[in-house]
Amino acid sequence: MARSEQGEHAHQHGRGCGHTGIRHGDHVDYLHDGHLHHQSDDRVVEHRLDVADTNPVSCTPGFLGAHDRGHTLGPGCGHEAVPHGDHTDYIVEGQLHHSHGDHCDDHGKVVVATPFSA
Repeated sequence: MARSEQGEHAHQHGRGCGHTGIRHGDHVDYLHDGHLHHQSDDRVVEHRLDVADTNPVSCTPGFLGAHDRGHTLGPGCGHEAVPHGDHTDYIVEGQLHHSHGDHCDDHGKVVVATPFSA
């Protein structure tokens, strides 16, 4: 699990904070401005989803993702950005999608935590 320490961070992430919670291993991280934040006591640690069997980085040209339906994924596209390995994916219907040339790759499922399970 890639991580880095965040400096000053006035916002406390947690249930009901207004950010989307993502199950990450044995805890929940929160998507905040394209970053995956883990609240640890009084500090925030920045996480990235690992490249693994659940979330691979394989090229899947036959996958009918958002890009293949005429939608271009990227900043401001309306889908939440998720740091994954050395790149950024976007959540589309519970899946990580990654624009790749003329198609969209499937980088696996993510579990979005509900406000009651975070």
